[in-house]
Amino acid sequence: MVEEDPSSMSLRPGKTAENSDGMAESTNDRTRDKPAAMENKEDLTGFNVIYTVTQATGALLVLLVLIWCDKYRGGFAWAQPASRFNWHPLLMTVGMVFLFANSIMIYRGLRSMRKKQLKLVHAGTHSVIVVMILIAQIAVISFHNQLNIPNFYSLHSWLGILTMLIFFFQYALGLVAFLFPGLSAPVRAAMMPYHIYFGITAFVLAIATSLMGVTEKVFFVLDKPEMPADQKYSSLPAEGVLVNVIGMLFAIFGILVVYMVTHAGYKRYPRPEDNVLLTGVSE
Repeated sequence: MVEEDPSSMSLRPGKTAENSDGMAESTNDRTRDKPAAMENKEDLTGFNVIYTVTQATGALLVLLVLIWCDKYRGGFAWAQPASRFNWHPLLMTVGMVFLFANSIMIYRGLRSMRKKQLKLVHAGTHSVIVVMILIAQIAVISFHNQLNIPNFYSLHSWLGILTMLIFFFQYALGLVAFLFPGLSAPVRAAMMPYHIYFGITAFVLAIATSLMGVTEKVFFVLDKPEMPADQKYSSLPAEGVLVNVIGMLFAIFGILVVYMVTHAGYKRYPRPEDNVLLTGVSE
């Protein structure tokens, strides 16, 4: 069998135009695809540093809230009303701030993990947050009821309700749309921008609500008429300084997280295996 000379193929009738057009079309396709590929290129410059600083800030925030509640507010116990209340700021900080942030950053921080595993970790983290929210709300409501304090009258509580409603709606819709049973790919693609937007919105609201909560609490405990003048909040005692530092960390952590999840270069772009459903069947 004689090998065909590639140069002779261009002389074959009916092949010249076809091959030339095909090569031109292929070249044009590559040219058109090149900008798109460049647009989707991940740029991780500074990612590790910012991610580490963000995690350290969040961990320090949780630690200082723990110290505040334990050292200055009587510690943690369920039998005593004041100690029971302390579960509220701690669990809401751990759940609705630190874990929530890590859940929405997971697609950046664990970008090498397969998409279906990321979905499970994302949903699992949100499930833990739901449990923490419920315990935290039981703690604060039972504390109020036992001491005859009205519930849900402050702006802090109203904004907290709005935040939780958005969070729970996102949680339920995300489970149905993206996990079980999972909607069709076009529907999920159409929903994704809204899912991302309202997820970030809920996180920002959680930061704002937390800032209102710690401010409200410090005024309640440090501005009582019977408090000595040098222990009042306006005199900036040690507890007041600690609460101010906690508030600053809430704000800094929120800024860092929003930057991480909105930076285009840090986005996890689709992998070939991303279209495989949790069942293992390709879409």
